[in-house]
Amino acid sequence: MKQVAPLRYDVIFKKAFSHPAIFTAISKDFLGIQLEISKVENDKAFIPSIGSIATKFDLFAEDKKNRVIVEVQHAHYSDSYERFFYDQCSTMVKTIASSDGYHFPMTVITIVFFTGKNSPSPDSGIVVQDFEAKDFVTGRLLDNVYQRQHRIIFVFTKDFAHADTPEPCREWMQAIDDSLDEKVNEKEYSNPSIQELFKVIEKEKITPEERARMKDEYNQENAEKQSFKKGKNEGWKNGKDEGLKEGKEKGMKEGKEKMKEAARNLKALGTLTMEQIASATGLTLKVVKAL
Repeated sequence: MKQVAPLRYDVIFKKAFSHPAIFTAISKDFLGIQLEISKVENDKAFIPSIGSIATKFDLFAEDKKNRVIVEVQHAHYSDSYERFFYDQCSTMVKTIASSDGYHFPMTVITIVFFTGKNSPSPDSGIVVQDFEAKDFVTGRLLDNVYQRQHRIIFVFTKDFAHADTPEPCREWMQAIDDSLDEKVNEKEYSNPSIQELFKVIEKEKITPEERARMKDEYNQENAEKQSFKKGKNEGWKNGKDEGLKEGKEKGMKEGKEKMKEAARNLKALGTLTMEQIASATGLTLKVVKAL
């Protein structure tokens, strides 16, 4: 067993996949594209920013020969899908701004790895969001509408075991998930790029600065989870209290109506005085007289 740093930390994720060879290998297995790149940028930001919200990409590589941009992101516990959709669109807009005409000169693909969430799909741990055009009435996908096949791929590494997941993708997902308990069995993996990944994140190769950043991320992650848990519990408690209050009010209202009905029946019999009916039903004398 090899002792490794867990890939749930940004600092370790970037340390591993900023290597062009590893970045190229995982891109090929998930996208079927052989990138031609010499570097991978960390924390890529567009200056000036697109719109009023600045975007930053964990890992960014541009293949100018094949006119492809591939972004790899590591999702945090609290990250939403909309955040990555916004980032994707920002990159697409940036490529238009740098082109001669109103068209996309580059294909933009984003791969997002979730190391702490389960897949929303029961069929696999990989979800694709693309920009395919389809007929409004029939729903049939239409070919050759867009020149560039932009897409976002969400990878939920915890759900690597689905039988229909392509083997190359499943091995990467398993390797990332396997690292989370800080030890891996290298013999389970045949992909040489994954073997290289494990070498890069060996515990003994982690610097003191990287360990300090891991600790900061750990504290932040715990704070997010506690905040989420607290909010969920408070929401449940508030909902329960509100439900009890509404139930109590409804019960009192229904009980009062039943007493009014009983008072009407007693008045109809004509055997009791108004005061006696009020005493028997718990209603006020004024209410009894008004019935």
